[in-house]
Amino acid sequence: MLGLLLLQVLVSCFCLGHSEVVATFKTNCTQFFYAKTPPSFDNLHLHNAARICQAYDNQYRFATLYNKTRRIPVYSAYIYQHGNGDRFDSWFVEPQLINETYSRYMDTEENITKMYSSTPQEIGQNQAIDKDYSDATGLDRGHLCPSGHRNGNANRWATFTLTNIVPQYSILNQGEWRVYEERKMPQKIDDCDTTYVITGAVPGNNKVPSGRVTIPSHIWSAACCLKKEKVMRAWGAIAENERNKNKVKILKLGELEERLTKLYEGAVTLFNNACPRQ
Repeated sequence: MLGLLLLQVLVSCFCLGHSEVVATFKTNCTQFFYAKTPPSFDNLHLHNAARICQAYDNQYRFATLYNKTRRIPVYSAYIYQHGNGDRFDSWFVEPQLINETYSRYMDTEENITKMYSSTPQEIGQNQAIDKDYSDATGLDRGHLCPSGHRNGNANRWATFTLTNIVPQYSILNQGEWRVYEERKMPQKIDDCDTTYVITGAVPGNNKVPSGRVTIPSHIWSAACCLKKEKVMRAWGAIAENERNKNKVKILKLGELEERLTKLYEGAVTLFNNACPRQ
């Protein structure tokens, strides 16, 4: 009887360790997608992808589809919740991208090294590490789920994980993309009760100096806002991520999906059909 009880405890712990990196978003982290419907990319052949329910302080904060080969996220999905909070003074990585039995909570490289005796090579095998960005002159750590769109310290700090980050040229990240995130987007959702957001990156042909992390050719974002559980409007934004470009184009949702369909070379559907395309 005691042996059976111990076996049940071990199984329970083993399942808990797998509860962050999940097999599908259709049954996990569904709260971050309008109508529980994750995006569809017909030609996105991600044989080495991870679906991450971003967990911090015993709670899921947002969802990320992560490309382990390119070491950048495909997208992060979240619910807009502007409010107060502080920036985090370090960067997290995902323990389960090192070993699927490791903790489900994002953690710093330093803590993971102490806990599991992991080397930087082991930590960075399937994800970016701090050094990839510290040597990338002219490139910022661009949040897909921005800390400024989250309320409270725990929600904001959770965005400081490198699985939520892409190499974004400083002129764009600190320029018009920041204007869109901090001014134009909040103006568009002023009367919304709930706004679902999906922000992503189109892989480019260049990499950061370490040669390990792909620099996106485009950064894009889409939003669908509701009032009293009724869809009010939807739209998108896209920007070329190049060293000397600093322009964000705001589009109808259908126009953004058409642009992404060409860039990804396959049909892209970002939201449930209830979100208007025109």
